[in-house]
Amino acid sequence: MSERIEENIIDLSGERKRRVHDLNEQRLQKVRAAFVSALPLNKPVIKAKKKAKKKR
Repeated sequence: MSERIEENIIDLSGERKRRVHDLNEQRLQKVRAAFVSALPLNKPVIKAKKKAKKKR
């Protein structure tokens, strides 16, 4: 019977840490999305290589 009780025990501190982590991660994703919409990063433009000048 004691085995059944041990199976049902939940680590509340671990569950709370995981829930707080999930909430912080969700908030961080919202902030990232807001920054991306406000300040979108342009893709870097690849510049053509300049040809070397001929020596006289």
